[in-house]
Amino acid sequence: MNLQELKVAFVEAYGQESEAVYFAPGRVNLIGEHTDYNGGSVFPCALSFGAYLLMRPNNEKFVNFRSMNQPEVIKLGLNELTTPLEKTWVNYPLGVFAQFIKRGVEIKQGYDILIWGNVPNGAGLSSSAALEVVTAYALNDQLGTAFNRTVLAQISQKAEHEFAFVNCGIMDQFASANGAKDSAIHLNCDTLNFELVPVKLEGVKILISNTHSPHKLDSGAYNQRVAECKLAVEQINKVRPIKFLAELTEAEFKDVESAITDVTAHKRARHVVGEVQRTSDAVKALKAGDLVKFGQLMNASHVSLRDDYEVTGLHLDTMAEEAWKIDGVIGSRMTGGGFGGCTVSLVKDEAIDTFIDKVGTAYEAKTGLKPQFYIAEIGDGACKL
Repeated sequence: MNLQELKVAFVEAYGQESEAVYFAPGRVNLIGEHTDYNGGSVFPCALSFGAYLLMRPNNEKFVNFRSMNQPEVIKLGLNELTTPLEKTWVNYPLGVFAQFIKRGVEIKQGYDILIWGNVPNGAGLSSSAALEVVTAYALNDQLGTAFNRTVLAQISQKAEHEFAFVNCGIMDQFASANGAKDSAIHLNCDTLNFELVPVKLEGVKILISNTHSPHKLDSGAYNQRVAECKLAVEQINKVRPIKFLAELTEAEFKDVESAITDVTAHKRARHVVGEVQRTSDAVKALKAGDLVKFGQLMNASHVSLRDDYEVTGLHLDTMAEEAWKIDGVIGSRMTGGGFGGCTVSLVKDEAIDTFIDKVGTAYEAKTGLKPQFYIAEIGDGACKL
C-alpha cells in the first residue's frame, strides 16, 4: 500500500482524515546475536520497510486500534489501557500506551489509530519492534512528552516484556528508533552508548533470505535461553562477580568457565563471550574496509549460534550452508532470534542472481518451502512523515 491508499483507508474506517502519519523501520542485525540481553554489543541497521501509523485525536474517552494486516478491531476505554488483552496484535501498541501511563503521563482523550506494516511477519526482522516504536514515537509527538529516542526504545522494550511476554533485549527497538540511512549501529546494550558506523559496500549488497519458517519467540525457547545465560552468570559469580556474561573477555572466560557446572549453560555462555568479541572485530574490519574478514566473522557467528546456542535449526542452517557454497558470497548467517526467520548475507553484485537461483532451489528441495529474497536498503529510524 502507498501513503495515499492508507489515508483513504483511514477515512473509510473513521469517517474523517488522519491528523498525522508516522513510520518506524524493521531491522536486520549484521552480527552480534543473543548478546543484547547479556549486556553485550550488537551491530544492527534499520531497514527501509517497517510499520506505518495514522492517528487523530477523537475527543472521546476511548482508543480505537485497527490494522490493515489483522482482522481484529479493538476499542478500549482510557481506563483500560494498562492491562494486556488475550492473544492479539493490539498488545504491542497497547503495551506502549501502558508504559507512557506508568511514567506518569496522563492520557486525557482518545485516538483513532490505523496501522499497516510491510515487514514480513515472523521473518525475524522486528515487525513487533517497528510496531512498538512507531506507537511510542507517535504518542511522544501527540502528547508533547519530549522523550528522546533512547527512552522511546526502552518504553517499547518494556511493552514487549509486559504485554507480549518476551524477555527481549533492547537491540530491535533501539535500531528502529535510532537507525540512520547507510549506517549500522554499534550499540553497547549495557550502557546504551552507540556509534553510527557508515556501511560502505562497494559492489556488494546486503541480501536477506526469508526461510518462510516463521520464528516463534514466544514459544518459550527464547525465554529459556535468557534463563540459561542467567544460570551461567550465577555459577560464575561463585568465583568472580559479574553482572553480565558480556563483561568477560575470551581469556577471562577460560579462567572461570569451570565454575559453570550446567553443560547447556556453559555452551550458551561460550557463545555469548565469543559473539561479543566477533562483533567488536567485525566493526573494526568494516571500518578498515576489510569485508573478507567481516564475512568470515559472520560465518563463525552462525556456527556458534548453531552449535553452542542451538537456535538455528534445519531451515536457517540449510540457507546459510547453501549460501557458503556460492562464489561471491562474502559471509552469511542467521539474523534475529532464530528458530526460523531470515539469514543475512553479504553478496557481490554479480553473484546475486546466481545466489537467488541456486540457494533458492537447493533450499526448496531440502525443506519443501519456497524462500523469499530481499536486497536490504539501510534506512532511517522512526519519523513523522
